[in-house]
Amino acid sequence: MSHTFMLLYVTDAEKSALFYQDLLGREPQRSSPGFITLTLENGFTIALWAKNGAVPAADFTGSSTELVLVIDGASKLDATHADWAGRELKIVMEPTDLHFGRNFVALDPDGHRIRVVAPV
Repeated sequence: MSHTFMLLYVTDAEKSALFYQDLLGREPQRSSPGFITLTLENGFTIALWAKNGAVPAADFTGSSTELVLVIDGASKLDATHADWAGRELKIVMEPTDLHFGRNFVALDPDGHRIRVVAPV
């Protein structure tokens, strides 16, 4: 395989791209009508595809998966949480210590879960 990415079906690819661009500080790498990709520093790519143009049709809301962002240290996680809460992202789980590390969960505009974790 030459490239692996996570595909999120969204209502508005351009709006979602702006959301992730602002949140993650990454510029879109590929853009066509209704389909945009952003590549993170580690090479992982998030692809955003407008549901109304997906083949086959993607007629559902949100997903049963999570986009997980791993960061170094609980203090950086808490600072990220404060930043995201200040941006008025919907936080569905406040910073919590679980057996695998400190983490919190937010939602993107389409209801996709974004978990930020600082592993132990």
